[in-house]
Amino acid sequence: MELKQFLELFNPLPGNHYIQITTEVDETSVALNKIIQEVDGEFHLAVYSQEDYVLPADLHDAKLQVINKFNTPFRALPRDNDIVIFKDIFSQHTNPEMLLRIAYTTLANTADIIIMEKKGIMDIEVTKELLEKFEFRAPNAIDLLDEYELIMAKKMHMWGNGL
Repeated sequence: MELKQFLELFNPLPGNHYIQITTEVDETSVALNKIIQEVDGEFHLAVYSQEDYVLPADLHDAKLQVINKFNTPFRALPRDNDIVIFKDIFSQHTNPEMLLRIAYTTLANTADIIIMEKKGIMDIEVTKELLEKFEFRAPNAIDLLDEYELIMAKKMHMWGNGL
């Protein structure tokens, strides 16, 4: 996977917090952890797995939560994250609307949300409409990775929900 262009989407600032919600930790997880650690930030992982999960050694400083049911929400503090990345979970979760509500609450103002799914799984237009419905603005489909479709949108301060 070519990560250079993917990582250009991110501009971590000192103390930033990123959270990736996924079914499988991979090189995107490792790369995100590395760039956030370089600015003394925190990388949180919420892994949906029905088996016991052990973090790979190169993610030893990530904060991990394991969720073993696809109808269970991930946990995140209000306004605690600067970016939320859903990878390979959005289409599998039984309640994607709940995931968006939690993401909206945990994001700081003007923060970003990214939804990544393997190519051919996600209906891009429907997902963009859903993001707009939950007050995420300017959703864009971005073609950066060979295996993934990616949509990025922004939570804008004092728009819609105003959180």
